[in-house]
Amino acid sequence: MKKPGHIVLLVVGIVLSLLGVTMAAAGAAAAWLASSQDDGAFFTSPTERYTVSSRALVSPQLDAVGEGTPERLPFDVGTLRLRATATEAGREVFIGIAPQNEVDGYLAGVHHTELREVKFQPFRPVYRDVPGSSPPAAPGAQQFWAASASGPGEQELTWNIAPGNWTVVVMNADASGGVSADLQAGFRSDLIKPAAMGLLFAGVLAILIGVPLLVLGAVGLGRAGGSPGQPPSTSAAAQGPAPARAMSSPLHFTGQLDPALSPWMWLVKWFLAIPHFFVLLFLWFAFAVTSIIAWFAILFTGRYPLSLFHFNVGVLRWNWRVAFYAYGVGGTDQYPPFSLSRTDYPANVEVDYPPRLSRGLVLVKSWLLLIPHLLIVAAFTGTATWAWRTQDGPAGVINDRGGGLSLLGLLVLIALIILLFTGSYPRPLFAFIMGINRWVYRVLIYGALLRDEYPPFRLDQGAFDPEPLQPTNADGRANQP
Repeated sequence: MKKPGHIVLLVVGIVLSLLGVTMAAAGAAAAWLASSQDDGAFFTSPTERYTVSSRALVSPQLDAVGEGTPERLPFDVGTLRLRATATEAGREVFIGIAPQNEVDGYLAGVHHTELREVKFQPFRPVYRDVPGSSPPAAPGAQQFWAASASGPGEQELTWNIAPGNWTVVVMNADASGGVSADLQAGFRSDLIKPAAMGLLFAGVLAILIGVPLLVLGAVGLGRAGGSPGQPPSTSAAAQGPAPARAMSSPLHFTGQLDPALSPWMWLVKWFLAIPHFFVLLFLWFAFAVTSIIAWFAILFTGRYPLSLFHFNVGVLRWNWRVAFYAYGVGGTDQYPPFSLSRTDYPANVEVDYPPRLSRGLVLVKSWLLLIPHLLIVAAFTGTATWAWRTQDGPAGVINDRGGGLSLLGLLVLIALIILLFTGSYPRPLFAFIMGINRWVYRVLIYGALLRDEYPPFRLDQGAFDPEPLQPTNADGRANQP
């Protein structure tokens, strides 16, 4: 199959796998929710106090099922339960549900309040006052209520949800002004469990179809793209590792600063790189799936599948080009190619293919052994957060808000601002930024199981990797060529 066919397989596989994971996760969450409403239990909102000076508190319209839904359904769509308690001792409260047009006619010319929105953390209702001067008739005497309850103490109504536009009304039973009540809403539906099972089945089916297609596409692209780290010949492997390679990194990581960078173009590179961000979102998902496949392959065979190795290195290579162009360095104005393969782009990633990998290390190196490096990488690339306090709304609610920028992002921003005003990218800062990125990618290739060599705790700065150590004689002196 030609390369376009592999791309189609990869894209279809990624889409199906993503849909499958999403549906399976939604199905699992729905199944958990369904188990929470066993024995007639309801999902309930917090009980909160609602107080208005008008004669009625009216909810926004309830599009329970939607227009065009059959009048009678062959299953239980759901049940709504509302509870209301008057906060003033001795006062009777009324709560009812009715068609919206009936409520509009009933409250025409009556001073009432619409509940437009409710925020629960912290609790803050948003009201809209509707002026009026006409006194309403007693709500309990009206015949248009689909469900209602009235009286002292806690009042409860349950209503089987029906098609149409519905409104909840809370009033004093005598229709007087000044409504204050503690309200709670609850919902249950027998549709949740079958919907959960359907989502789980569809999700698993999509994963079973999508993952093989994704892997086939990645294998095909890996064979077509290749990487310089081909498996060594048998004779080379038999000779054992050369002393000169003892301290050299299997990661070959480069980034050459453009000598004629535009002082202002970095301001729009974020926008220009959006197509790459979109593609990389899907490629990183494929990277995660193929890494899981590689984990099992290494565990049972001690080898990383060669085609998947080339594909995953290609994803790292693509990501580094975009980072070097836009957000990770801003070191070139040359637009990154849409390719997993090697090109003559100023930034490049290569990883030597390992002839063998430890089957024992694969169990722990991606998480346990990497903890020290992950802490350091988090310090380099994690968000440094600062916070400020604001007063939100008339109630004087204090909210904490925050934002931040990583150390790497801050250094890149400083370098680009200097470039904007001086026309020159500061080379010492560029070397340091490259060192941080090189450290991050060394951790990436180790965590992604591509190599067994533990990343060094070393900030190797500059556009190119440091020169490997020279082989030495028995007395410790370097061999002469």
